[in-house]
Amino acid sequence: MAIERRRIGTTEVEVTTIGLGGGSLGLARASEDEAARIIEAAWDGGVRYFDSAPLYGMGVSERRSGAGLGGYPRDEFVNSTKVGRLLVPSASDETQLEVRYDYSYEGVRTSLESSLERLGLDRVDILLCHDIDVWTHGDGQPAIYEAARNGALRALTDLRSEGVIRAFGLGVNEWRVCSEVMDEFDVDCFLLAGRFTLLEQEPLDEFLPKCVEQNVSIIIGGPYNSGLLAVDDREQATYDYKPVDDARWERAQAIRRVCDAHGVDTRAAALQYPLRHPAVASVIPGAKS
Repeated sequence: MAIERRRIGTTEVEVTTIGLGGGSLGLARASEDEAARIIEAAWDGGVRYFDSAPLYGMGVSERRSGAGLGGYPRDEFVNSTKVGRLLVPSASDETQLEVRYDYSYEGVRTSLESSLERLGLDRVDILLCHDIDVWTHGDGQPAIYEAARNGALRALTDLRSEGVIRAFGLGVNEWRVCSEVMDEFDVDCFLLAGRFTLLEQEPLDEFLPKCVEQNVSIIIGGPYNSGLLAVDDREQATYDYKPVDDARWERAQAIRRVCDAHGVDTRAAALQYPLRHPAVASVIPGAKS
């Protein structure tokens, strides 16, 4: 099955409009075999873009992604992973890993080397600076942004110039920091999770037109708003990975009623809606089975 491909920014990188988000591949409840079957099913369905991150399962997602993709021709797929968190031995138990935020210049290169080891692949196509937003860091975000501005983002710029990576940008949960970065750096793309979906369209008026104007691509993560748009059972519904509030639950049910009236599966509409915008290159839902 062939899936349409779209270019990332002004680069030569082309991703399928449907990709596979690797967050769920790092979950303990997904076995090694199940992870391999997920990747195989995605490949058989035409998916040729696969995302991961050191954070997902403390390196498990990257290892499983690399193992699953290792048997396919390298030039036939695009992969992305992230920097900003290093996995280091725990201070209390050296047999366990813990996360250390590191948005420094050298931290980016160290993170990429570690990711390549876990992936077992010859390269990473798209490298994303992970979670430098207020959503993640709260009041500490300005200091995090400055560290990334002076370190990680400069390192990513150099890695692209050196030909080590083919494209770079951010992987975040809010759009405002993306807009700020665009004003200072020649980025190629942003992986924006949960903020341009069938449920919410806040970036529509200001940010997405700016991306079109500057030839910056958007990759949409969390197209179901972490699950709310994929389930009809209130007990299973989550928004931003937490139990959903009443207002958003009711809004999701109103959307579901409109879809039902037209004989459209809400899950399908949630995948297709972001792709209608010219800024969006790919939508990457996760899968745990």
